[in-house]
Amino acid sequence: MAVTFSDLHTADGLKALEAHLAGKTYVSGDAISKDDIKVFAAVPSKPGAEFPNAARWYETISAAVASRFPGKAVGVNLPGGSAPAAEAAKEEEDDDDLDLFGDETEEDKKAAEERAAAAKASSKKKESGKSSVLLDVKPWDDETDMKKLEEAVRSVQMEGLTWGASKLVPVGYGIKKMTIMLTIVDDLVSVDSLIEEHLTVEPINEYVQSCDIVAFNKI
Repeated sequence: MAVTFSDLHTADGLKALEAHLAGKTYVSGDAISKDDIKVFAAVPSKPGAEFPNAARWYETISAAVASRFPGKAVGVNLPGGSAPAAEAAKEEEDDDDLDLFGDETEEDKKAAEERAAAAKASSKKKESGKSSVLLDVKPWDDETDMKKLEEAVRSVQMEGLTWGASKLVPVGYGIKKMTIMLTIVDDLVSVDSLIEEHLTVEPINEYVQSCDIVAFNKI
């Protein structure tokens, strides 16, 4: 079913386009089409920050159009008024002899696919959930320097990981364990990998004997 957009030079028109593009890379389907060119022609300039979906789409189409028309534009004036951009784009669509992407090369296709993949990855990253985790970090013995143990644990830094509050809890025979909170972005951090590949290997295993997940809750 055809989608109708109007007054794309106004904030109200851009709101409709913004809503339509939520979770999408292109106006129609998973690849750039003449629908995108028609709408692009009706948007006078890149939408502002209040329209993030429309701005991202505008940049993608602008890059695709620029790759097909590499010449430097100096600007033109059309005195006496011109046909509405959408109508002009329709005439272009009806012209069987003109196809902006008819001679698209393999490099153009690959570049478009990479842009689409990057846009989807960015969207997925923004929508990714978070979890709150409580870890028990156990030292080797009562002679382990717990301050250095905590410093070693917090020295592990990676995208999507945020360390929180910690405290020492007696476990007996003069030994204390450290419980520590952390927040993770689910798609970026695996708690199992964090423990096995960072917290219980050199040099941190000089202080840390083992780690256990006490609680794991989605935020």
